[in-house]
Amino acid sequence: MLVETGVLLAGVHVVLGVLWSSLLTGCARMLRDVLRRESARRVLDRVTGTVIGAFGIRLALSD
Repeated sequence: MLVETGVLLAGVHVVLGVLWSSLLTGCARMLRDVLRRESARRVLDRVTGTVIGAFGIRLALSD
C-alpha cells in the first residue's frame, strides 16, 4: 500500500506540473506581443529588481 500511495502522489505531482506549465505557456503566448515591447521589459526589470532588492534588505536585517 505504501508504494501505491507514493506512485499516486508522484502522478498527481506530474499532472499538476504539466497543467501549470501549460497554463503559463498559454498566458505567455497570449501576451507575446505585449511582453516584446521595450516598455514592458523595462517594467519587468524594475519590478524584478525591486523584489530582489527587498529580499536582500530583508535578509540583511533579519536575525
